[in-house]
Amino acid sequence: MPTINLPNPDRSITPYTLTGDPIPLVRFKASDFPRIAYAAAHVVADPLASNDPWLTPAIDWDTTLAFRHRLWDLGLGVAEAMDTAQRGMGLGWAEAQDLIRRSQAEARTRDDALIAYGAGTDHLAPGPDVTIDQIIKAYEEQVGFMEGEGGRVILMASRALAHAARSPDDYARVYGHILGQVKQPVIMHWLGEMFDPALQGYWGSIDHDAAMDTCLDVIAAHSDKVDGIKISLLSAEKEIAMRRRLPPSVKMYTGDDFNYAELIAGDAQGYSHALLGIFDAIAPAASAGLAALGKGDEAGFFALLEPTVPLSRHIFAAPTRFYKTGVVFLAYLNGLQDHFQMIGGQQSTRSLQHLSELFRLADKARVLSDPDYAVNRMEAVLNVNGVLG
Repeated sequence: MPTINLPNPDRSITPYTLTGDPIPLVRFKASDFPRIAYAAAHVVADPLASNDPWLTPAIDWDTTLAFRHRLWDLGLGVAEAMDTAQRGMGLGWAEAQDLIRRSQAEARTRDDALIAYGAGTDHLAPGPDVTIDQIIKAYEEQVGFMEGEGGRVILMASRALAHAARSPDDYARVYGHILGQVKQPVIMHWLGEMFDPALQGYWGSIDHDAAMDTCLDVIAAHSDKVDGIKISLLSAEKEIAMRRRLPPSVKMYTGDDFNYAELIAGDAQGYSHALLGIFDAIAPAASAGLAALGKGDEAGFFALLEPTVPLSRHIFAAPTRFYKTGVVFLAYLNGLQDHFQMIGGQQSTRSLQHLSELFRLADKARVLSDPDYAVNRMEAVLNVNGVLG
């Protein structure tokens, strides 16, 4: 196996010899899995565009869409235009519409393409003058666009609502109005403040247990319009507690990038499906693990997924909102894009030390598809940052 010189926290540079045996890329269908599994997919920047990267997104559409086909080939669904796609951190509503149109067109070319789209209010800037009625109209615009394209809706949390709401009743009013209008059941999305500080106090309380009560009341009142809910609180205990209180027809989709293996496997009282940003980065492991679980091989499932958990916890370490950088870096190491650039210049949000540890953990998780190739790409990043081999 190849060896590479990597920096350490004490500023020393020492050789690291790769040990991972890459997980083979095997095609599966979603029907091979006992759980519904969406990967929240990233977008690929266009580094050759003449633009101001912090201000004007430039997207490599061919590579972005090819990545969606790769996820479908592995049997995974695509959660499109979500935070992993830098929604609200580089990807605006105008670009999201273009992404949705293009992805939906690609999905129509296949008979196995599971895809759903994030609808929010990000084209409405939070502010003291924003009203609940304006927030409802903003949700209606995005939901209407996605339904007009024939897409399934993931109802994302709203920064504007978090800022404007004065009580849990405001949440009940907004969600009740939107759920009363949707054409087909949606996946709701409760994104915790660790992913987006602007969402602190969502559902009308900074106490997650109290907030959960409000959210569950909304779901119970409209259970025929809710396929499931994704919660991203990075707490297995809170997710399990909520999962056990859901109406029988409503699914739990784990968004817990720290504890997903145990939550997907489940317990005697139930399990979680998946809608995860980390599945973008570890797609072959996720796919193979779910296939093993589908064959009743729980030990094989954990053997494949548990080594990825330290990697995921590192990628999603605080500040958690910068996790997209690690996701894109792994795509670069694996040759799924030709560069380590991101819209909004977000490649700068993680340190060289962070990326070096990510490399080690990715090797141990067996998600570097070609170790020699990954070493060459890692060395290029090290060299441009002044670490010479």
